[in-house]
Amino acid sequence: MTKIKGIIFDWAGTTVDFGCFAPVNVFIDIFKAAEVTVTIDEAREPMGMLKRDHIQTMLEMPRIQQLWQKQYGKAHSEQDIDNLYNQFEKLLMKNLKSFTDPIINVTEVIDDLREKGYVIGSTTGYTREMMKIVSSAAKEKGYAPDHIVTADDVGGYGRPYPYMIFENMRQLELQSVHEVIKVGDTVSDIKEAVNSGVTAVGIIKGSSVVGLRENEWNNLNKEEKNKIIEETKQKFIANGADYVLQDITELPLLIEELNKKE
Repeated sequence: MTKIKGIIFDWAGTTVDFGCFAPVNVFIDIFKAAEVTVTIDEAREPMGMLKRDHIQTMLEMPRIQQLWQKQYGKAHSEQDIDNLYNQFEKLLMKNLKSFTDPIINVTEVIDDLREKGYVIGSTTGYTREMMKIVSSAAKEKGYAPDHIVTADDVGGYGRPYPYMIFENMRQLELQSVHEVIKVGDTVSDIKEAVNSGVTAVGIIKGSSVVGLRENEWNNLNKEEKNKIIEETKQKFIANGADYVLQDITELPLLIEELNKKE
């Protein structure tokens, strides 16, 4: 039996930035500036991917594709993707530091896991430059994983490629995918975990899939919350999640249970 030794977390929507709001409005704004109106759901659907890939995925959505064709009389080009991404990066970098608060219970749970001997890695859809801002501000607020990997560190191959997970494993000296859990709040996180062969864990509270601010989540009645929990759980499972947790506080118990399995 292989014991769990390392946990690799996503950042926005999983450990910081409840609801993963930092990028969402920026995606909407850059398309609006290009005179193409996109919805919040469309902006959230590819969440967790490298941001340039995220923009490309949005442009390939049939409705957005049609709107772009109507507006410009031709399909989008690589140059269009680059232009949108450059605008995205400039706008995001201005406000990114404001979206670095650790999600409730994250620091306590991770401190507890460290005390038990687990190593803590992380992957992200942010670039290395973006993560300098996010990781520095989060560290001041009490959250700092043992290692951070961005797509820039693995030749630009972000999610759903598995290479950020493998690089974490290399740096943290984890020998087997069976020793590793990946925890994330998006479909891209789950696909990244599935493609790497590690245990895939989706987390609901604070997630981009749910897309609610903390006060909005807290103000839901029991029936509303249960409906959202079930819908999100099924979305994660449909994309290959091994386990789905409502809250990060459930993670230590899950790891204990996994370590008891033969």
